[in-house]
Amino acid sequence: MRRVPVQQRSTERLARILDACAELLDETGYEQLSTRAVATRAGVPIGSVYRFFDNKRALADALARRNLDRYAARVTERLAPLDARDWRGAIDAVLDEYLAMRRTVPGFALVDFGAQLPLGTRVVTRDPTADPADPESDPGLRVVGRLTGLLAGHLGRTPTPALHRTVLVAVEATDALLQLAFRTDPAGDPAIVAETRELLRAYLARTLD
Repeated sequence: MRRVPVQQRSTERLARILDACAELLDETGYEQLSTRAVATRAGVPIGSVYRFFDNKRALADALARRNLDRYAARVTERLAPLDARDWRGAIDAVLDEYLAMRRTVPGFALVDFGAQLPLGTRVVTRDPTADPADPESDPGLRVVGRLTGLLAGHLGRTPTPALHRTVLVAVEATDALLQLAFRTDPAGDPAIVAETRELLRAYLARTLD
């Protein structure tokens, strides 16, 4: 983003812009998306869009970051009542909240947390001037870092490099399987989702048991 809103009016305008972007992604796809169409849908001048974003790729990345923030908040809420020893319940919460957002949140199928444009082709929206070792420069590492922190905090563990690597493998495997599930069924093939859940539990048991 070019700038971070400070005043409430600017924050609300930014939210309308991102909402409009998400709706248009579902209606037209990424290739047909334009900043002018986003401005029109949001009911703001085109200059308001460019005040925050250089182009539609930056819009998509901001939408992915907002999705991740909202996902983390939903998972945190789900984890709160669970026993810290119930790591399987924690994993179910992580998976279930992703599925719920995939089914209900506009634009999520194309962008989720990492700007998959088009669907199934992961496009890294990394700033070319950013430090490649910075996890925030890579959309995939952003979600892995956030999930590692959430799980470690809930389970009372230290977010070690080994745990980060385990979560990374789990996220990448789950991502591929859920792409398959939603490719065969718009709501997510329940049999493939069930198999994904079992795979996650079996893989994570060696680390979390």
